[in-house]
Amino acid sequence: MSELPNCPQCDGEYTYEDGPLLVCPSCGHEWSPADEAAAAEEAATRDANGNVLENGDAVVVIKDLKFNGGVVKVGTKVKNIRIVDGDHDIDCKIDGIGAMSLKSEFVKKA
Repeated sequence: MSELPNCPQCDGEYTYEDGPLLVCPSCGHEWSPADEAAAAEEAATRDANGNVLENGDAVVVIKDLKFNGGVVKVGTKVKNIRIVDGDHDIDCKIDGIGAMSLKSEFVKKA
């Protein structure tokens, strides 16, 4: 028997299939499994060119980024990034600078 996902609205566990839709009897929410896949793809972190970024990727900074202790220059390569939630959605360590959080809109996949 296949495992059906919990309801995305109320997190109810008693979902069932009704034709092409999934239905939650607790709250009455109906959704398509294709909608879940589209939502997951939309939520992915993307670089300045629209490429999907994942944990462990290497990226290159595309703009001088000023911060309290100096500047990260254009072309700086950052290895082994970590994707996090929030405004600054990349955590990384930059050689010569240290730990830093970056916005994905200012990097491109290497």
